[in-house]
Amino acid sequence: MLDGILIGLSTAFSFSNLLMVIGGCLIGTFIGMLPGLGPMSIISIMIPVAISIGDPSAALILLAGVYYGAIFGGSTSSILINAPGVASTVATSFDGYPLARQGKAGKALTVAAISSFCGGSIGAVLLMIFAPALASVALLFHSAEYFALMVVGLSAIAAFAGTGQVVKALLMTVLGLIMATVGEGALFNMPRFTMGIMDLQSGFGFITLAMAMFALPEALYLVLDPSRSKTEGGSNEIKDLRITRAEAKSIAPVIGRQSIQGFLIGVLPGAGATIASFLGYAVERNIAPKDEQKEFGKGSIKGLAAPESANNAACTGSFVPLLTLGIPGSGTTAILLGALIALNVSPGPRLMVDEPEIFWAVIISMYVGNLILLVLNLPLIPYIAKVLAVPRNYLIPFIFFFTLMGAYIGQNNATELLILVGLGICATVLRFADYPLAPLLIGFILGSMLEDNFSRSMQLYDGLGFLMERPMTIGLLGLAALLVILPSYRARRARLRQRGVADGD
Repeated sequence: MLDGILIGLSTAFSFSNLLMVIGGCLIGTFIGMLPGLGPMSIISIMIPVAISIGDPSAALILLAGVYYGAIFGGSTSSILINAPGVASTVATSFDGYPLARQGKAGKALTVAAISSFCGGSIGAVLLMIFAPALASVALLFHSAEYFALMVVGLSAIAAFAGTGQVVKALLMTVLGLIMATVGEGALFNMPRFTMGIMDLQSGFGFITLAMAMFALPEALYLVLDPSRSKTEGGSNEIKDLRITRAEAKSIAPVIGRQSIQGFLIGVLPGAGATIASFLGYAVERNIAPKDEQKEFGKGSIKGLAAPESANNAACTGSFVPLLTLGIPGSGTTAILLGALIALNVSPGPRLMVDEPEIFWAVIISMYVGNLILLVLNLPLIPYIAKVLAVPRNYLIPFIFFFTLMGAYIGQNNATELLILVGLGICATVLRFADYPLAPLLIGFILGSMLEDNFSRSMQLYDGLGFLMERPMTIGLLGLAALLVILPSYRARRARLRQRGVADGD
């Protein structure tokens, strides 16, 4: 193993491979800032370039750099214009965009950059230490466990609701689950609820829905309420780029916890950075003190650091099943698997032994890449943040353009534009009615995975027997029940305590 690490070090730090890391990070970061062009799209575009290189280690280092560079840069549009073009950066917008509205865009981007760096770096270290052992753990998870994991994600939905909005959040989650059923089902390859529209046979596109829930309503809000074009501080001047010592001290344990949790979730094939970011946000909100819980969704730096650490660590974790088992941990790593096969590399248990220069070079390049991303991005934060200083007359068309472009690129279908506008108007009305939109998107994202794994489990066990035959499934469902009961119990205790104080007890 030590010999393999030394070979990987020499391979990763060769001049040509360092250029691959830098090039991949730059391409991923700057293209990832554009809504709609997520890592899957960028890597698909870059595969012919990578294959033409010929050297498998250099090609995979380039593609890996593009991957985590896109995740690193994808938070920028979420923070600045509330347009999360990638599922794993949706949770970033919950507190990142409110911080930008408060005139703290520079601070938000700094927190996101540091959290991303720490999450990716901790993930790379854990990958180096535990990759072989975690591969066997990942094999223990079957469709029943993934179904239970999706239930855990949905049970934490209260974390995304404001005070007194739990019922509204549940209604929006149910609406998201219903929208996830549009298109061909997991059990029968028959279109459902398409209303005869051929373009809905594959269901609603995530990019279209994300833009309709966040970016388009924001642009319409800027039109309907011109005062929103200014920050709450009354000035569009970009300032307050640094984080204080107290702020760094408060987010340090959040970054540590969510880097480890995000990495472990990323190791599970099919879970990925999206689940990691949502669960990371929910966990940190639920364990935060009562006074800090109220800040989540309104500009909490903990609420920003948690998903950014988790999603970057999960991206690194997703390489565990890819490299050690040959199983893609996400849609993006499925594309990377295709690239590996095209380069005549067979990922699996023998990769570490037969081709250690590829295995270890990729892992070591991840740490180097995260360091390069931090060095590249921190000096650019004052300039990137100036997007908010753009006058409203220019900012609104800018948001509309990237929203429409992102939706069209996501499906390459003009019908998506009509769906985007229709859903965007509905989302604007829901915002006026004070309904939280994040639970709808979470229900939509988790809904299809929930249905797929539930139907697969039903087929394998001839009914609901899997609920009792899989101890890990029972444990995860018990955790989901705890996540539902605990907040209600805490709220009831708080009400009883207030009543006792009022009665003079």
